[in-house]
Amino acid sequence: MRILLVKTSSLGDVIHNLPVVTDLQTQFPGSAIDWVLEEGFADIARLHPGVRNAIPVALRRWRKSLLAPTTWREIRAFRTRLQKQDYDLVIDTQGLLKSALIARMARGKRCGYVAAAAREPLAARFYDASFDVPKNLHAVLRNRRLAALAAGYAATPAPDYGLAVAPVPTISGPSAVLLTATSRDDKLWPEERWIELGRALRERGLTCLLAAGSAPERERAARIAQAIPDARVLPPMNLTDLAGQLAAARIVIGVDTGLVHLAAALGRPVLALFNASDPELTGVLAGTPAINLGSRGQPPEVADVLSAAAPLL
Repeated sequence: MRILLVKTSSLGDVIHNLPVVTDLQTQFPGSAIDWVLEEGFADIARLHPGVRNAIPVALRRWRKSLLAPTTWREIRAFRTRLQKQDYDLVIDTQGLLKSALIARMARGKRCGYVAAAAREPLAARFYDASFDVPKNLHAVLRNRRLAALAAGYAATPAPDYGLAVAPVPTISGPSAVLLTATSRDDKLWPEERWIELGRALRERGLTCLLAAGSAPERERAARIAQAIPDARVLPPMNLTDLAGQLAAARIVIGVDTGLVHLAAALGRPVLALFNASDPELTGVLAGTPAINLGSRGQPPEVADVLSAAAPLL
């Protein structure tokens, strides 16, 4: 069985798609599973031993220079690579027009959501087979349900993200990785709450490590770390190296960001803090302790976070 998965972005969505690989691998031992995803997230797919080829696409970068000759050369090269393989199934779990068009480029039976279930209904026009999956399911369950319907099997209850990552500790003692940054300001948790939480964790013997990427994120992380005894900001690193840091943590606490889902997928105890999104649909979901705190418009208090963290430490 040769299967192509299409789920290009974002980081959290890519991580939510990992259990699909495990499901397909379990149902069809020896199957060859390829995956098209944004070039910046390709390393995540490569962490799953069931992925044969992570095929990078650069839609985000191409949009910025659509008229450039180099962009069209890259698009042609991508299409040529995609069409070298004949697939038994092409499964688009993203349900957007862009992902449906990518699926349409591939050779094989193209499967996706019916119009009413897709995030962009027009996408359904480009599939050979469409399936109805309720929109009110968690994103992980929606992905798994679609793949199961397309390939004709029943998914097992518990998701298995299948990641193979060795812990790479930065310090000798126990650590708490704090993920304070996210792409939307309305998802942030107040700095003073992070400081109060970090001080309480330090009193419990944990060293706080703060991950941050962009310059503004690093500035914010530095302010928070400066107010927490012995805390430090992790240096910039790629997703593979950061996965090793998360895998080594005693606990990971973060706002609604892709990295908090990565930590849960790695099997670490995780607390996800919500303020502007719905944890019922996109919260952390894993077999290990993964707890969602807060909801849209109601961020958790520090006391709530410490109470939830206590049994995990």
